[in-house]
Parts: sequence; structure tokens; C-alpha cells
Amino acid sequence: MLLGWRIVHVKEGDVLRLRLDSLEVLKKENKVYIPLSDITMIVLEGNRTTITTKLLSSLSQNNVGLVICDDKYLPVGIYLPYGQYHHYSKRVIRQAEWTKEQKGLIWQSVIKQKMTNQVDYARFAGVDEDRLNLMQDLISNLLIGDTTNREGPVAKVYFDSLYGKSFTRDDENLINGAMNFGYAILRSCMARIVVGNGLVTMLGIFHHNEFNSFNLVDDLMEPFRPLMDYWVNEYVINDKQDYLSYEARLKIIEFMSQKIKIQNKKMTIDNAMQEYVASFISAIDEQDPALLVDIKLENLIGEES
Repeated sequence: MLLGWRIVHVKEGDVLRLRLDSLEVLKKENKVYIPLSDITMIVLEGNRTTITTKLLSSLSQNNVGLVICDDKYLPVGIYLPYGQYHHYSKRVIRQAEWTKEQKGLIWQSVIKQKMTNQVDYARFAGVDEDRLNLMQDLISNLLIGDTTNREGPVAKVYFDSLYGKSFTRDDENLINGAMNFGYAILRSCMARIVVGNGLVTMLGIFHHNEFNSFNLVDDLMEPFRPLMDYWVNEYVINDKQDYLSYEARLKIIEFMSQKIKIQNKKMTIDNAMQEYVASFISAIDEQDPALLVDIKLENLIGEES
């Protein structure tokens, strides 16, 4: 069990229940207590865990997310708080009224941050200058709403440069397994924060798939993806492993407790996400992209704790 940055990871906990204002984990004769106020998320693996409804209710009241993993250890379900934000209806009505212009303007900034971080990580990884220039050229032509789709070509150059032209994100290998697990953790954390701010996860600014319940979450996690790529490649993947081990999964989860500088303040990735969502709400409501917090890879590298 990992108690790093207030994510609790339970591999084969027998019973999870509420004890006063704390999570109680019973495993055989052992008991562990963690105050709910110290927890942002619980990740469950294994098929023998029992959880009580009283604990689930308290998780909602304390804005604690719950992630459930399948037999391959990939997150497949998220339990999120409902209606805990104090001005929930007001926030949702305003979100539903966001115009196409508002969404396009803020998406331009969000996706530019992601692509810039991809370039920065590619440079860190030693990618050739001509390929970096190609990515920069594509970004320089970015339009409001990315109507000419700069994101797709930049991503192709990025992954081709890092892993070779035969690599695709659909391949079943350790690299994709680690990235998929890492992105799922990012998505779960962002979903909890989006809901905690009274926003509806389905109403995105760019993603709008009718079968996707997390369109807005997928929008807002974009700048953080290259940061996870950096973490996975630097600290998780090595030549000695050919599958995503338990230790590797814990290492990926540790990413959320790493320190990053945001507006000259050091904070964890989790707290940076909270700052990002708060700034996003101000930026789109005021139609001022300059209010959006800038997520930079360079502010993570060298700050890891």
C-alpha cells in the first residue's frame, strides 16, 4: 500500500470501511487507518476487496475519488462525488452556455501547452533538431480551436521521433502499457478535480464524443500528458522488464506527488491540476486565455522530490 501524496493504493485489501473519519483497511489481522482528509484518491487492484456503502458515502462528502482496476491492472472504473460543489447548478448552467468562440479560444491555449511540452520532452530525449523544428513549425500555425488540426501531426512526429516510425499507440508493449496506466491515473485525478469544481465532465471544449462521459477531463489533462511521458521514460521503463510490474505501477502513481513550479510556487502535480482547473474556469468565463496557468515540462524537470 502506498501512502505517498495522499493516493492510497490497495492491492489485495480484504475490507475497506469507515472508522470515525478515517479509512480503515483490514488485511488478515492487520489494520491501517488513514484520515479521509489526507486522501485525494483510492486505487483498488485485486478481486477480493470489499468496500462498505458508508465509506463510499464519506468518500463523496470528502471529494475522494475511487479508481477500480481490472485483471490487467488498468483503471476501468471511477467513483466520483456528486453534487458536492456549493454552486453546482449555477456553474453547470454557465458551462452549458459557453459559446463556440469561448471554447475555441481556450482550446488554442490548452493544446498549445501540450504540443510545446511534447517538443520540450523530445528535445530532452535527444531528438534531432530538424524534427524539433518541424514540430515547432506546425505549432506556429496553430489557429483558434485548432481548426486545421496541428495536434495530430505534431503527435505523430513526436511519437515517431521517440519510439521509431513503426510504433503506434495501439501496439501491445511495455511502453504503451505504462503510458496507458499513467494517462488513466491522470484522467482519474483530473475527473475528481473537475467534479469538485462543479463542472460537468461530459461537456468538453474540444472533445465532444457522445459516448464519452469525460470529454472535458480529456481536454484539460492534455498539457500533463508529455509530463507523464517524461516520468514513464525516465523512471519506469528500463531494459530489465518486459511487463508493467507492481513496482512499476506504484512508480507511475508517485508521479502525482512530484513537485512542479506554478507561477513561482512549488506544488505537487495534483495541486497543479487544481490550480489549472481553477484558472481554466476564470479564463473561459472572462474570455481571457492569459489567465490560464501555464503547465511547463521545464518546471517539472529537476524539481522532482
